Amino acid sequence: MKNSIIAIAAIITLLFSANNIQANSIKTEKNEVTDSSSQLQPVYDAYFTVKDALIKSDSKLTSAKAKDLLTAITAVKMDKLKDSEHTVWMKVVKKLTADAKSISATTDLKKQRETFKSLSKKTYDLIKVSNPDQPIYKQYCPMADADWLSKEKAVKNPYYGSSMLTCGNVIETIK
Repeated sequence: MKNSIIAIAAIITLLFSANNIQANSIKTEKNEVTDSSSQLQPVYDAYFTVKDALIKSDSKLTSAKAKDLLTAITAVKMDKLKDSEHTVWMKVVKKLTADAKSISATTDLKKQRETFKSLSKKTYDLIKVSNPDQPIYKQYCPMADADWLSKEKAVKNPYYGSSMLTCGNVIETIK
C-alpha cells in the first residue's frame, strides 16, 4: 500500500512537471515572436516619420527624423529576428544605415528625397517578410518614378510635398 501511494505521488509530480515545462515552452515561443516584431517596429516607425517630414518639405525635421531612424537601425538585435527577417536584414542593413546617415547629414531637400527612394526600396524588402500588425501600402509616384511606404491608403507624396501632394497611387497592400 505504501509503495502504491509513493508511485501515485511520483506520477502526479511527473505530470505536473511536464505540464509546467510545456507551459514555459509556449511562453518562450510567444516571447520570441513578440521580440522579433518589436525589433523591427521602431525601424518602421522611424521610416514613417522621415516620410512624413518629407511630405511637409521640412528638410531640418527630415534630417532629425533620419537620425532617429539611424538610432532605431543600430538598436536592432539580429539574434532576435525570425530567420526570414534576419536573411533580408543582413542584405539591407548596410544600405539602410548609409541612406539614413546620408539623409541626416544634409538639409538639401532634393538630396534627401533622392536618397529616400533607396531607403524606401530597402525598407520595403524588409517589411515584406515581417508580417506587419496593420496593412502597409506601397505607393508609387510616376513623376518621381519612385515608391514609398505608408500606413494610410490615402496618397501623400513625399517626393513633391504640397506641390503635388496626391500624385501617385497604391500599387500593393502588405498584410
